[in-house]
Amino acid sequence: MTDLSNGFFADGPVALPSGGPLYLQLKRWIEDAIHRGDINPGDALPSERDLAAKVDVSRVTVRKAVLQLVQDGVLVQRHGSGTFVAPPTQRVEQSLSQLTSFTEDMARRGMEVHAQWLERGLYLPSPEETIILGLSSGDQVARISRLRLTGETPLAIERASLSARVLPDPTAIGNSLYKHLDKTGNRPIRAIQRIRAANLDEENAHLLQVPVGSAGLNIERTSYLASGRVIEFTRSIYRGDTYDFVAELRIGDSPSNGGNKP
Repeated sequence: MTDLSNGFFADGPVALPSGGPLYLQLKRWIEDAIHRGDINPGDALPSERDLAAKVDVSRVTVRKAVLQLVQDGVLVQRHGSGTFVAPPTQRVEQSLSQLTSFTEDMARRGMEVHAQWLERGLYLPSPEETIILGLSSGDQVARISRLRLTGETPLAIERASLSARVLPDPTAIGNSLYKHLDKTGNRPIRAIQRIRAANLDEENAHLLQVPVGSAGLNIERTSYLASGRVIEFTRSIYRGDTYDFVAELRIGDSPSNGGNKP
């Protein structure tokens, strides 16, 4: 980590980019310095007071600029330590045309992933779980919740629900739920998935190590066996700054090809 108080920020007078409010000018100045390599990932910024004195702006202006950069993922704030340039994040592309487990998907990219268990056990099902999984009165539901990471970087939170008849011992799962289901002949072959944008609340932002309110992707997936029976219902939250979902689209029948016959 470089001490920027004796480096880049100690250099001559500052000329902020023109145009817009002062805090946005300061924000662009810091971003430009990062893009040029004058400030590197892991470098600590001067204190709010020192930076305000250096740039000759108010501390309120500095605070607003830094907050914007933190929300954009450019800077990170560590309680009791200060503000730092965020490490670069590797974006991951996931196809929407194939049903694969998180572990399998990352392995194809040569990325090692691991899970931090948040919850796994047998519970009384919620009304939603009862309906979606087709449970009967007296049935239990197996719930597993995991934080998925590559290295030290969290990528996603997965919360899955299955019938306890399918998964009587949630603690038996290794790194891959689908690999476990494959052994018992219960691996899904198709799924319906819904994706929507959302701002992360305090709990999920803390787990994914991003500021509260950061962009995330909420994904609901209902998975089916070949028989048409629902086998799994999953709610996942992905970091918006690390994940891209990609789908191949093909043109359908046009009217000239008989799509709209009179």
